Amino acid sequence: MSEVLWTPSPDAVAAATLTRYADWLRDRHGVDTADYAELWRWSTRDPPAFWASIVEFCEVRFDRAPDAVLEDPVMPGARWFPGAELNLAASIFAGRDPDTVAIHFASERAAPARWTWGRLAAETRRIRSGLVALGVGRGDRVAALMPNLPETVAAFLATASLGAIWSSAAPEFGARTVIDRFSQIDPVVLLVVDGYRYGGRDFDRAAVIEQITTALPRARVVRFGLLDGRGWGPDLPEASGGGGAPTGTTPETPPEPTLGDRLGPDTVPVPFDHPLWILYSSGTTGLPKAIVHSQGGILLELTKMARLHLDARPQDNVFWFTTTGWMMWNFLIGVLLSDAAIVLYDGNPGYPDLNRLWDLAAEVPITIFGTSAAYISSCLKAGIEPARGRDLSALRGLGSTGSPLSRDGFRWVYEHVGADLWLFSTSGGTDVCTAFVGGVPTLPVRVGELQARALGAAIEAWDPQGRPLVGEMGELVLTQPMPSMPVGFWGDVDGSRLREAYFSTFPGIWRHGDWIEITPEGGAIIHGRSDSTINRGGVRIGTGEIYAAVLALPAILDALVVDLPREEGETAIELFVVLAPGARLDADQAAEIRRRIREDCSPRHVPDRIRAVPEVPRTLSGKLLEVPVKRILCGADPDQVVSRGSLANPHALDTFIQLAGEPSTGSAVDGG
Repeated sequence: MSEVLWTPSPDAVAAATLTRYADWLRDRHGVDTADYAELWRWSTRDPPAFWASIVEFCEVRFDRAPDAVLEDPVMPGARWFPGAELNLAASIFAGRDPDTVAIHFASERAAPARWTWGRLAAETRRIRSGLVALGVGRGDRVAALMPNLPETVAAFLATASLGAIWSSAAPEFGARTVIDRFSQIDPVVLLVVDGYRYGGRDFDRAAVIEQITTALPRARVVRFGLLDGRGWGPDLPEASGGGGAPTGTTPETPPEPTLGDRLGPDTVPVPFDHPLWILYSSGTTGLPKAIVHSQGGILLELTKMARLHLDARPQDNVFWFTTTGWMMWNFLIGVLLSDAAIVLYDGNPGYPDLNRLWDLAAEVPITIFGTSAAYISSCLKAGIEPARGRDLSALRGLGSTGSPLSRDGFRWVYEHVGADLWLFSTSGGTDVCTAFVGGVPTLPVRVGELQARALGAAIEAWDPQGRPLVGEMGELVLTQPMPSMPVGFWGDVDGSRLREAYFSTFPGIWRHGDWIEITPEGGAIIHGRSDSTINRGGVRIGTGEIYAAVLALPAILDALVVDLPREEGETAIELFVVLAPGARLDADQAAEIRRRIREDCSPRHVPDRIRAVPEVPRTLSGKLLEVPVKRILCGADPDQVVSRGSLANPHALDTFIQLAGEPSTGSAVDGG
């Protein structure tokens, strides 16, 4: 049993929305559960009853009531709330006080500022009016190459209010990367920014925008002047009469009714499974998958996550560091379905140093602080002490995602951020735009573990024969459908690509592609991607375990490990490390790395060779390129293995291409 680092006080448990939900469920529906584990089992054994309870408890708005909760409960193909009509934007604006803060915002260009619900509604109506004038209607795609600004949130809400479909990319993405994404969906409007600031430098994007607009000839371009301070320029027209039915609708489309509250925009009711936004897979080979999520599915899932798992309440300020190119931006927007405000930051989280986001936490103040495991690791190694010299007393929760948080990272949070802090590591994916496993405010925090499986997420660890495991690593699978599963991939008319992506290993069961271990206490440990497992002598471990051991060393900033075949049928484990400034990969350092892996992981998985490299390649969403690097080192053509446009640092591949041709190149330490 892992060490318990934190236990919620009786007062904290009593104040949690999750506790109120469990009490309501017992009193209203007779579902009496003794603890969270029992509540989770009920939520996954009776999905229709659970999701119906979320609709009722969270007072989800339907413009037309559903005919049922779940029809054809098979995967893929389950139909949630058939017959229902709703609009996510209407739900977000419903019942808001125009003087209450909706968004806190800061950037490298601006000190913290606030947008009230009144200002957000006015900006949403203005952008919506412009989209209508440009002919945007239900089902049209609006693509955005925009920074993490309040105006971008308003543009999304305006798009959703029309029943149009949103898709975004971060402004730092290269032209090829953006074109690979947006050309698949044929947007009618493209929202672009003139540039952005990162690390103290302004980056003009005029040349990139020219390439993108040339490749998207149908799109009407609307420019936002960030660097020149113009905001939405004349490219965003005013619709005559300030609104009305979109000019692009067909004659069969009925006139658009006015359904929003006076504060919010008019909204178009759409079916539950109507597309809301399109997110993209990492796309390391070929074009990235264009993943379509539904208005209703996202509305229910993110309402559940914000209220029950993030425990977002009135007076809370919820922050997650993200860009508009990562699903965590979409997840953060979902927090507006609760009574909390959200906090946006645009810029480099390490500029001028790693204290910047902690300063923001004190300035706002932030009550729930979300970041990545990599950021926590960087703060640990840089000797950052967030609680020293600043007031973080408002902070009650800290979330981590993107990769597994190391045991040392857990301890650093409690030693240097706050001793009485709810720390929740989460794991999910772009595929469902949520976390499968993660935070539960009423449970203890154990070192190195995710607290529990999320309500409604029927997660299990399976062996190759499809048998559930406890206390052992297995394939992460979902045995029951969830509303936020994709309604499809854009352009995948017969659904074959979607079935191949998630349902080809275990028919009728979602295989996510991660190794997970369900602990006897009900927690979880993510062991890395299942397609990059290292098997030595029949003993399998996930690469995440090796990273947890190696990255705990102060001299190592980043790492990548692969298992390469040898001619005699065996394999060789090669570990690539990025060294901290001033560190050297000498015999002593290599011995320390091997010792740590031997003790923390397994003697069988000590690397045969350790090499120092300048950088390890990562996708735009931060994932390591383990499988592509393995194939390159095995002699595959790099251009056939990976699309450089899908990488955050494509130059990092060059080292591995060189190593494939010259195995002795680089700083290496051989032997075990």
